[in-house]
Amino acid sequence: MKDPTPAPDEGFGRARLEDVAREASVSKATVDRVLHARKGVRPATVQRVVKAAARLQYLPEENLHRVIRPRPMALSFVLPAGTNQFIRMLGDHVEIVEKQLEPFNVRCRRVAIEGFDAEVLAARLLRQGRQCDGIAFVALEHPRVREAVDTLVAEGVHVLTLLSDLPGSRRAAYVGIDNRAAGRTAGYLLGRMLGRESGKVGLIAGSLSYRGHEEREVGFLQVLAEQFPRLQVVGLREGQDDAQQNYLQTRTLLRQHTDLVALYNIGGASDGIGRALKEAQLEHKVVFVGHEITPDTRAMLIDGTLDAVINQNPQTEVMNCVRIFANLRAGRDALAGVDPVRAGIAVRENLP
Repeated sequence: MKDPTPAPDEGFGRARLEDVAREASVSKATVDRVLHARKGVRPATVQRVVKAAARLQYLPEENLHRVIRPRPMALSFVLPAGTNQFIRMLGDHVEIVEKQLEPFNVRCRRVAIEGFDAEVLAARLLRQGRQCDGIAFVALEHPRVREAVDTLVAEGVHVLTLLSDLPGSRRAAYVGIDNRAAGRTAGYLLGRMLGRESGKVGLIAGSLSYRGHEEREVGFLQVLAEQFPRLQVVGLREGQDDAQQNYLQTRTLLRQHTDLVALYNIGGASDGIGRALKEAQLEHKVVFVGHEITPDTRAMLIDGTLDAVINQNPQTEVMNCVRIFANLRAGRDALAGVDPVRAGIAVRENLP
């Protein structure tokens, strides 16, 4: 079937492109950009050109509707691959939102990458960012990553940091909980659960290349120093948010410190830590605090292996990203009408 879209100077009726330009009081180049849905034309000018083309019968009606409809807003969510179930849930919500927002001309895509390699992340940001209007990603604290963000912003791509921020970059906004406050909350819960007991507390992080994990550690240590000085923090270890690595790191901690009274998992993949506690038959003796309600943490809260989690809502975070991108595309303030992500506390007795 012949494409009904006319050649650059050939109209559907007798009118020509230059006639549309004259009718709309714009240049031929502007008419060409509008009719091919290219960037760089103000909405009012688009409407003027479309009305002129309609009056002159330059395009069939179905083509005019296509021109009037804004180009889909293409969004990418770059998330680390691995066994972190919360990240998987976040990615699942991206796909759910994709289906929900399709009628509103929004396209979302989940992109999985190796979780803790700054070079890989920076390269993927540049490649993926140049194919979309907005990109949200879990930031690693690294000059390469910051430079990639600033390059994309200079090229007109909207960039958001998700779960872990990248201060000093030109990102438009951060979407996630206050991680320092989350760490302080975890420290307070853990200290109160131990009561007057003294002893050693082990820490396991995903990676301190995540500013969010670093901020949680700082908040946690602050509260222990301020309110629970009888507790001694030992051996911060990085488990790369991987269940098997967390399992091995916990086994080592338990072997080195037989008087361990508590564990705080700063990152994800708490199931590995729970497995090590159960093998050592310490699941009801060592106080264990972690993050996020996921299938594994829910099961451990119910059986008593895990005592409490600091939770955030992945669906809220994905939708906040979409709202911010919509604000930026419309020229509004990035956070207009966007409620901040709130951290919650979940224990066995209040599981949703």
